[in-house]
Formats: sequence, structure tokens, C-alpha cells
Amino acid sequence: MHTQGTETEVMSEARDLRFRILGPLEASADGERISLGGAVQERVLSVLLLEPGLVVPMPRLVEAAWEHDPPATASHQVRKAVSDLRRRMPGDGIISTEGSGYRVTVTAAQLDLLEFNDRIRAADRALREERRPEAAAELEAALALWHGSALSGQGGSVIASAATALEERRLVATEELFDLRLGLGLSGELVADLRALVSAHPLRETFHGHLMLALYRNGRKAEALNEYARVRELLADQLGVDPGPPLARLHQDILRDDPGLVPPQPSAGVEERPPVAPSGVCTLPQLLPDFTGRDKELAELLGCVDTADDADDRSTRVVAVDGMGGSGKTSLAVWAAHRLADRFPDGQLYVDLRGFTPGEQPPVSPGAAIDYLLRSLGVSDDRIPSDTEARANLWRATVTGRRLLLLLDNAAHAEQVAPLLTASPGCLVLITSRSRLLDLDGVSWVSVGLMTSRESAALLAATLGADRVAAEPESAAELAELCGHLPLALRIATARLRNRPPWTLRYLAERLRDETRRLDELRSPQRSVAATLHLSYMALTAQQRVAFRTLGLHPSTGIDVHSAAALLDTDVHDAESILEILLDMRLVQQPGVGIYTLHDLVRSFARSLCGPSTAEQDSAAVERLLGYYLTATDVACRILFPGREQRRTGIPAHEGSLPGWPDAEAARAWFDREHGGLLAAVSLAELHGLHRHTVCLTRNLSFHLNARGQFDDLWNVCRTALAAARGLNDPQLLCVTLSNVGAACWKVGRFESGLEAAQEAMELALALGDRHIEAHSESIIGLLTFMLGRYEEALTLLSEAVARSAELGASRAEAEGLSTLSTLYEKWGRYAEAAVTARRALEISRSIGYHGNLIMSLTDLAFAQVGLGELEEADENLAQARQLSELRTAPGDVGLVLALSARVAHARGRTAQAEGFAVRALELARTGATPVRLVEVENIIGQLRSGLGDHEAALDLHRRAHRVAVQMCFRSEEASALTGLARVAESLGDREAADGYRAEAARLHAFMGVRSERTVPA
Repeated sequence: MHTQGTETEVMSEARDLRFRILGPLEASADGERISLGGAVQERVLSVLLLEPGLVVPMPRLVEAAWEHDPPATASHQVRKAVSDLRRRMPGDGIISTEGSGYRVTVTAAQLDLLEFNDRIRAADRALREERRPEAAAELEAALALWHGSALSGQGGSVIASAATALEERRLVATEELFDLRLGLGLSGELVADLRALVSAHPLRETFHGHLMLALYRNGRKAEALNEYARVRELLADQLGVDPGPPLARLHQDILRDDPGLVPPQPSAGVEERPPVAPSGVCTLPQLLPDFTGRDKELAELLGCVDTADDADDRSTRVVAVDGMGGSGKTSLAVWAAHRLADRFPDGQLYVDLRGFTPGEQPPVSPGAAIDYLLRSLGVSDDRIPSDTEARANLWRATVTGRRLLLLLDNAAHAEQVAPLLTASPGCLVLITSRSRLLDLDGVSWVSVGLMTSRESAALLAATLGADRVAAEPESAAELAELCGHLPLALRIATARLRNRPPWTLRYLAERLRDETRRLDELRSPQRSVAATLHLSYMALTAQQRVAFRTLGLHPSTGIDVHSAAALLDTDVHDAESILEILLDMRLVQQPGVGIYTLHDLVRSFARSLCGPSTAEQDSAAVERLLGYYLTATDVACRILFPGREQRRTGIPAHEGSLPGWPDAEAARAWFDREHGGLLAAVSLAELHGLHRHTVCLTRNLSFHLNARGQFDDLWNVCRTALAAARGLNDPQLLCVTLSNVGAACWKVGRFESGLEAAQEAMELALALGDRHIEAHSESIIGLLTFMLGRYEEALTLLSEAVARSAELGASRAEAEGLSTLSTLYEKWGRYAEAAVTARRALEISRSIGYHGNLIMSLTDLAFAQVGLGELEEADENLAQARQLSELRTAPGDVGLVLALSARVAHARGRTAQAEGFAVRALELARTGATPVRLVEVENIIGQLRSGLGDHEAALDLHRRAHRVAVQMCFRSEEASALTGLARVAESLGDREAADGYRAEAARLHAFMGVRSERTVPA
């Protein structure tokens, strides 16, 4: 018999597994990184690792994974993410299921957070026992575990809140460490690190105090006093307060040379590092006083330097930073250079190579750069040769044996940099460039992307003042979003706000919302986002510039090579080459393999290049792109929706390459990935007056939106298509569109509007002799008439529509019509007829592989069997429906399956299972269902709650269902809600209210021709 392993056994199996969250999330096994899958998997794992050993409930995991507007299938996706994580990790039992949540079980050897906690506790114990050197060593080891901001890049308020708390613990530990180091007699060697901490955390007075004391003990009293003056001015300016009492007392003690400030002798076992010799020449730019964020990139850069130190001391270390214009490469490199300056006492030199500089200044030649560097080191003019190669030789000879730091900023290409590199092992070269200089060997690269939301908020606070940002948090977040989290754009925006005190953040955000003027707003006398991007643009060839401008027309945030090829009128290989060149120039980004995207401001810049002279080319490009999307969605629909009638479009098929879809899952994944782009493509077609593209693309997209349960999007695009169809002289396309609008109206509960559209479609179909649309429209009219409670009329219409579809061989439409007819019979109380009709729908759906209708046919049959008292058979059919629902199914349909499953499980004595089904059904119905499905589910669960004696819950459910049903005129569910309210009122002793509800339900039942109080197991 198999038994669950003990925790010790589980840990043994996964002993080589390690997680790091004190920085970017990392997982490794036997020292090799584990790919975690995707954003949902990473966020779920992050939250579990933040609470090791504790059960994290499902709602918290959902909130962490999506924060706002989680999809209807969020819980299901979390469960899939956990399953995927388990598959990727060696060993068993790391993630265990606990009720409706999950728990991670790891040791301190496997999770850096637990090791950090252990070492902090060990430091506390050592301090209590007066073992100060050991306490310092433990704190150093604890802080060494950090490799950036905790869980940087994961996003979301749940993770951000936990990361902020961890960052505070890190800072407290850092304060305690420097306090210990000062207490152990260290001083001068602490100054550089303390200056960096003060710059990074200017409002943290403890660090200022430590720096003042270290400076004073190092014989630098004037600097210590100046530091106090600086922090006092900072606090007064930003917060309107004076330094706290501890800092003020330290200031007074320094002024009077208090004997208590004399450093103690270094304790035994603590190595006193010798003072750093006076630095050589330093030409580094001044540090930005408000530099903030970039913890991850800075840690990565410094890590590259440390790795090079450990790996090879025989050559110069070269670390390069690349990123798009305005991303803050120079600021980061300068910050790192100052942090590293103490390691290079012979000098820290800076050269702006002007690879991308506004104005007419050409890039600095290698010869001119070397001339400047030699002069900086004191080489006289008469010793500097005129020949570049000779200069390079002299440069290499001059730096031999020295420990120099060289920052080469704004490099254009490898040929500009190579002659400046030296072989001296004591040197470090930092390079910044917009593109990666791939022809340089032996370089460690650090890429700088956009700032995170938290980093953008910190930069706004640092440049504007924390109070001003705190007063308008929502506007601050919008401003950062409109600036695309690009440091240059944020700094220009905040500079404008500082120079215009009456302006609010909201006012500037309102100005930036207009995309056509956004780049004009983001400019100042000395700098501009557009000018920065223009430099990269001008570095392209003429053909590449045209391609860049044309790609700006793409409506999607994700561009693949197939859509790019259509837009650029080329093949996929050439399209990929162009995209890769633009990626190297940092004019596009690559969020995933094979997917490219333009930053919002870059897209605005690209579109600003369009005008009357390019209008004809641009229109042709848009039409090619829409033609590609139309053909691609048509092929995908054929794979995903078998039995769908093929319709002429009047638009030539796209002749270029299409994505290869080996199966339905691949086609579905493509639809999901292109979801936003396809919606934007419909809007693009409408914008360009391409009515035929608008209508035909909407028809294909409607199938996907319906299957995904995106009914608001379905309603919106169908309305857009209808307006476009009325602008075409094509009655057949108008007929198809009207019929689809009728179906969309049913999904969103607009029955009267849907009936009007379907009747117009029916009239057109009769005039055109289009029997397929006639059958479809008749089926929609029957469906909506049924919803409105006109059962006799609906029965005639639906029966005729089913017969017509069968005659035409339209199996898909026949199956849908039969399902609707079965539901009508069941609501009418004609359960035997409902069962026969559902079985026929089931048979057809199964024969053509119509997955969605297969599930609903099984559910329709189960409803009929419940009415007939055949609970065992209903139970079996619902089990099949639930199993099929694990594939992609509209959330509302799954909710209805689960609601009926709850009723049947309760009736068969499985109370716990019934409760689980009921909770999940309501969750799905309220997050992604149509109004029709919502009221059906709420009424079923209301009956269940009433049967269990939970009258308050039942009352709430039936009231909700009644309110929505009345708004839609959904008569059968309106009556069902009233019947449920009558039962609850009677159970609560309110006979008068019960009689009123029952009378109103009887009136509706009489209108529909239904016997009141149909008894159904609850």
C-alpha cells in the first residue's frame, strides 16, 4: 500500500533544490536554473515562498497573480500553474494541497528568506551574549544573501507589499551592521559604503548619523558637520522637519569634540582594513542626488565586476550596459562607477563618445578619446603621437600596472571602443550603448529596461517630493504609465511640474493622455524624448526607417513575424531580420520568443513620422495586415469550430505565410495571444473606413470571443460591425451581421434589441433566398422569444429552425437549435421531450466534435433527467460534462454544470461535494458568465441553500437573480426567483410576503403556460 512520505523524506528527495526571493525570483536544482513557466507560475510561487510552511488560500493566490480583473478561470489557472510548477521541480511534496489552498515546505538550506531569518536571529543571540564580532559576521552573511530588490519584476500589490516589508528588514539589518562595525573600531573604510546608502535612502537618519561618526573618527570633522547641514536642509525642504534628537545630539557632540566619540580599539579577530590611499584623477560626472530604483540592474552590474574579479585577474574586466534611449544607462553606470571608485585608486576616467548625441556633433573618434585620456593622466602634449595606433600603444603602456576605472559612455559601435581597451589586469572598463556591441569579445552585458511601477513611483517621489506624490497617488501612477516608465520621460515630466507649481499631477496626466501631443509635452529646452528616439532612428538605413514607421501602424502590443511580414509586404525571414535589427537598436522590445513590441512612446514617435506623403503607403500596409488577420482567423476558426458555415468575404485571401497550427490547442493559443490585437484590428479597420474588413474580421473573432466567454467584447465588436455593414452595399453581409448581433444580444441579456436585429436579418434572408441565415435567424428569434416567456411561439420557431438546419446539412446549427429546444421543454416541464431532444443534440455534437455544445447537451440531458427523477443518470452525465469542462469552456457554462452538479450531489447525500460545487459555480458565474447564466446559477444555488436551511443566503441569491432577470425580461428565471423567494419567506414566517411572491410567479407561469411550483430535487 502506498503511503505519503514524511517531511524528512520529502526534503531528502529535493535536497538540491534551492529558491531565491531576496532579489529576482530564482529556482535551481543542482546549481542549474529551473524555468518556472510564465508570469502566473512565478507569482503563485512567489506568494507561497513568502509564507513558507503556511497555507496560502486560493483567493490570495488569485489576487497575487492578477490583482485587478482576474479572468473567470483564475482559480483553474492557479491550479494548472501549481501542477506545472510541481512538474518542473525535482522531488515530491515541495508544494502540497491543503484544502482550497497550497503550502510550500522548504528548509533554510533551500530558501534564502529562511536562511536570512535564521542569521538575523543568530545575530540577535550573539548580541545578547556580547559576542559582537560574531553578530557582525552573521549580519554580513544575512545581507550577502540579497541580490537585488526582493522579488523584483513580479508586480502586483500583494507581492509588492511583502517585498516592501522585506526591504525594511534589510535596511534595519544594514543599520545594525554599521552600528556594530563602528562599535568595533572601524571608521574610514566604512565611508564609501555609507555614502552610497545615504544617497539611496536620503531620509533615513540612522545612515546619516553613521556617516557623520565615521567621517569624524577618520579625522574629517568638517565633512561630518557638512553632512549634518546637508541632511538638515534635505529634511526641511522635503518634509518641513528638523533632524531627530539622536542626530542633533551627535552634531553637538562633534562640534565640541566630545571624548565619547573617540573610536574604541578594534576588537580581536576583526581585521582593520588600511585606509584607502588618496584617489588619483577623477573625471566621473557628478552623481544624480535623486537617483533611485535600478536595484536589480545595479546588483547585476556589480555582480559582473565581482565575478570577473574572482574568475580571472589576468586581463581588464569589461562590463557594458545597453538599453533604449532615455532608459537611464548613463545614470546607472555613473552610480556604479562611484560605488566602485575605492577599488581603483589610480583614477576614475569618463569619456562621452557621443554615439547618439543631439545636434551636429559627430561621434568621438578613438584617437580623440585616447588623446583626452592620456592628458587626463598627465601625459604631456609632446609625448602624444598623432597616429591613432601609436596613441593606443602609448595608452596601453601608460596604464600598465595601474588600477584604473574607465567609463566609456554613449558608444556607437565596437570599432569606436576597441582601441580604448587595455590589457592591464587592474583595470575596469564600463561601457554604455543603445545597442549591444556584439563584435566586442569578453564583455559582460547588463540590459536596462523600463522601470517597474514601484521604481517609477520612487523616482517621482525623489524628484517631486514624497508629499506631492502622496497627495495624488492615482494621478502619479497614471503619469508613470503615460510616460511608459521611461526614466527620461519621467524626469522631463517632473521637471515641468517643478517649474510650474500651480500644475497638479492630474493636470499633466490629462495633457499626456492625448497621444498626438504626448511627445510634444515630453520635451524641455535641453532634452526631449522625441529627440532621443530620433537619434536611434537616424542610425537606421533608409529601408529600415520605412519599416520602423510602418510597424508603428500595427495595433497590437505583440507583433509576431507573420503579421509583421504582412504589414511590411515581405516574407517572414526578412521581417524577422528587420525586427531583430530594431531590437538591437532598442527601438522594439522582445517580451517573449518570437514576439516583439513597441514601447508606447516609441510607437507614438513612429506614428509621428506618418503624414500626407506616406498616407498611400500606410493605407496599403494596414489593408495587408487586416487581410492577413482575416485569413489567419478564418483558418483558425475552421480548426476550432468544425461545422461552421463558410462565407464569402469579397476580400482576396492573404497569400503570405500563416502560423502553423498542428492542432486545435495551438490554434486556440494563437487566438488567446492575439486577443487584444484582433480587437484592436477591428478598431483599426473601422478607423480606416475598411467596412468589409471590419465586418468579416468581426464574424471570425465572434466565434473566439463566444468560446472564451468575453461577451462584453463580443457585444462591442458586433455593434461596430453592424455600423460598418450598414455602410456597405452588401445585403448578404448585413444579413449575417444582424444575425450575429442577435446572438450577441442574447449573451449580454438585451433580448428585445436582439429580437429586433434577428427579425431584420430574417427579412433580409428571405429576400435574398439565403436559407442558412434564415435558419440561423429563425433559431435566434426562437431563442429570444423563449427567453421572453412566449413558449408556444418559441416552440414553433425553434422546431422549424432545427428542421431547416437538418435539411441544409448545417449540423452545427442543428445541434445548437436542439439544445435550445431541449432547454425550452425542460423549463416548460416537458421533461421526456427535453431528454429526447438533448440526446439528439448530444449525438450530433459528438459526431462533428463540437466541444462547447457537447457539454451543454450533456447538461440539458441532466436537467431533463432531474425533472424525471433519474438522478443517477443525471449524475453520470454531469460527471462527463465536468470532465470535458476542464478543457477551455466559457466560465458561465461551467458554472451552470457545477450548479446542477451541486443540486444532484445534495439530493444523493454527498453534502460536502455539493458545497464545493456550489461555491465554485457562484465564483465562475460572478466573474465571467453571461447575465443569463448568472441568474440560472444563482437560482439553482438559492434553492440548494433554502433546502439546507440557510435562508439568508437563499434570500440574497434569489433577490439578485430576480433583479437581473427583470432587467432582461428573462421570464422563466424571474418566475423561478419569485418561487424561491416565496419558499424563503414562508420558512421565515412571513406568510404575506410568500403569498405575494407566489401570486406573481403564478401570473408569469400562466403567461408562459407552465404549471406552477414544478417540483425539482433541491
